[in-house]
Amino acid sequence: MGEFAPMIRLVLFDIDGTLILTGGAGMKAFTEAFAEEFNLPHATEAMDFAGRTDRGLAYQVFRANHIEPTEANFGRFTKAYTQRLAKHLPADNTQPLPGVVELLDAIEAMPAPPELGLLTGNLPLGAELKLIHYNLWHRFEFGAFGDTTENRNDIARGALENAREKFPNLSPSEILIIGDTPADIHCAQSINARVLAVATGNFSETQLAEYQPTFLAPDLTDITLNILNT
Repeated sequence: MGEFAPMIRLVLFDIDGTLILTGGAGMKAFTEAFAEEFNLPHATEAMDFAGRTDRGLAYQVFRANHIEPTEANFGRFTKAYTQRLAKHLPADNTQPLPGVVELLDAIEAMPAPPELGLLTGNLPLGAELKLIHYNLWHRFEFGAFGDTTENRNDIARGALENAREKFPNLSPSEILIIGDTPADIHCAQSINARVLAVATGNFSETQLAEYQPTFLAPDLTDITLNILNT
């Protein structure tokens, strides 16, 4: 692996499809939560989960089924979902996607490594449960999550604001966002951050290229970090 560009001070990772594949554990827990807590057994049929926030997905179900989208109902969903998530995580698979551990190790081994964080549509506890299962939770300093907004771009803006509490003069160009969906690319572009798109989720390199990410790769194996010098 090459050297990380000196200007990159913060790397933010998406979770599902970027760091891990859970075999649809989140979707299964989501479906169960609405079936058992809200008596909506078909709530998630035909829903697209990729790149969405958990709050946005839950509120979509609320509106489609004439349930008031209140904090109380979202709290009911959150509790029901997180109580069911762990049992759906694959017991026979605790390995992150190819190249993930090696990339994290390479960044952390740098003389002055950038900070590592999460930028995800997951609920905070959902993200924690998933990444503990894959032995990755401890690798990240902080996270921006999908519990407070339906708009993924708002998560990116919140991450930038939070990062500036530690790095007051942080420029968006010193942030790299790594994700596997067009939504990841859009949220990076919304704050003028750099973005590495990887085709490890539901979108091919050709599809991701249409959204003009800064960098594009089939996966996180053998990422040449010196591409960030360009």
